[in-house]
Amino acid sequence: MLGKGSELTSKTAQETAPASASVAIFDMGGVLLDWNPRHLYRKLIPEPAEMECFLATVTTPQWHGLQDQGGDPAAATHRLRAEHPGKEALIEAFYGRFDEMLDHPFPEMADLVERLHGAGTPLYLLSNAPAFLDTWLRGPGQRRHPFLGHFRDYVVSGLVRCCKPDAAIYDLVCRTGDFRPDQAVLIDDNLPNVEGARAFGMHAVHHRSAGETVAALRRLGLPA
Repeated sequence: MLGKGSELTSKTAQETAPASASVAIFDMGGVLLDWNPRHLYRKLIPEPAEMECFLATVTTPQWHGLQDQGGDPAAATHRLRAEHPGKEALIEAFYGRFDEMLDHPFPEMADLVERLHGAGTPLYLLSNAPAFLDTWLRGPGQRRHPFLGHFRDYVVSGLVRCCKPDAAIYDLVCRTGDFRPDQAVLIDDNLPNVEGARAFGMHAVHHRSAGETVAALRRLGLPA
């Protein structure tokens, strides 16, 4: 769906990029919100071992990952129901109650977003997630977590049919905000996504704790 990445090559961008950034791009799950299917399935499958078996063998990360790439959640649910008789209701809950997996923000990271927004830093969100998350972020998500309303725009992989760490999705978020790669820093907890952003010419922070991320952003000149 997306065209080729920016003509600005990663080598040129890295050689010319100053050691500063003015735009912050946040991943969502694992950085801003503790996305975890267990937040939902603990309510549905009380026995921990049974729950873990269900998540490992039925609604697997590989199955869910196809929806991050643009697959249709309804069609994926229909196919999986047919493969696992007797587990239909549990399978339907995965996308039917997806928002319950997103109930838990990381308070220190929410505070960081508030500070950056208050200082006028342009903020964007770039997430590998199913397409319907774009609608959730623009409505229910902001009502549940008001700090999500501080982002100028959202790029959701399932909607654009391209995932991190593909260079095309970094190019898309730059075009969405009309900024150059070297003006932006990506904050992501997934190392391949961080490496992909750096290869494209962005600054990037491998998020492991709020304190480390704040310190890294301050070194790049952001008012964190």
